[in-house]
Amino acid sequence: MIKSMTAFGRAEKTIEGCSYTVEMRCLNRRYCEISVRMPPKLLPLEERIKKSVASRVLRGRVDVTVNRKSDFEETPQIDINLSMAKAYYRALCELNKTLGIEEKVELKTLLALAGIIVPTEPEVDLEKTWEAFSLCINEALNDADVMRIREGKSIYNDFQERLQIVGDNVSDLKALAPSVLSEYQDKLKERITRLTEGKVDLDPNRLAQEAAFLADKSDITEEIVRVESHLRQFQTIMESGGPVGRTLDFLLQELNREINTIGSKAGDARLSQIVVGVKSELEKIREQVQNIE
Repeated sequence: MIKSMTAFGRAEKTIEGCSYTVEMRCLNRRYCEISVRMPPKLLPLEERIKKSVASRVLRGRVDVTVNRKSDFEETPQIDINLSMAKAYYRALCELNKTLGIEEKVELKTLLALAGIIVPTEPEVDLEKTWEAFSLCINEALNDADVMRIREGKSIYNDFQERLQIVGDNVSDLKALAPSVLSEYQDKLKERITRLTEGKVDLDPNRLAQEAAFLADKSDITEEIVRVESHLRQFQTIMESGGPVGRTLDFLLQELNREINTIGSKAGDARLSQIVVGVKSELEKIREQVQNIE
């Protein structure tokens, strides 16, 4: 089953009196990239989140955003940095002495200085939180998967239509190829007759040899065989499921290489026109391949 790399997933869960929201934005990328934005107190869980996402998403960029909101008013905690307060006090006393100020250093003066009062958030039981929070991650991934699979089906159907067009065009190339030799013979004879003004008798055997030589240089049989093989492989890989994007991208490169070779050999306007049509369809398929996992 083909999956798109672009999707959005969301899940909510209440854990230990706190509401957690997980949002995932999945985008196109050649490799797997995962970024996580979350409250500072949950940062120790970042690597676990990345591993959970990486186990389900094998290609593309995933931006994970985690929000936490307590369902009740949390009692704030305040810490006093005693060592810093003592250092400030000694420094201020020394300053008073140096300046000849007899005024004592008051508590309110110390409390106004930075770093003395340190607000801290209540600690979170990370293990207990992760046990339930991991389910929230999976639900968001499942939600994103629904969109990835739905878009993947649309891309699959588009591939089928375009592969049918390419296959029909390749059949046309295959049907036209045998007629090239006889046409080369006629064109060669006509050209020589025109150049010699009909005063030279042409050896039919020699003419056939020259035409065969030119036809051999323009023979596209091997390229057509390889193109047909690549098209069959493309279809098989599409049906296999899993992360097939990079494999299909490689096959498209090979298909383009063979079609370009056919185009360079084609000395016939009809063949050239078909080649242009095939390249156009392959380019459209290539653009879509960049969107699948």
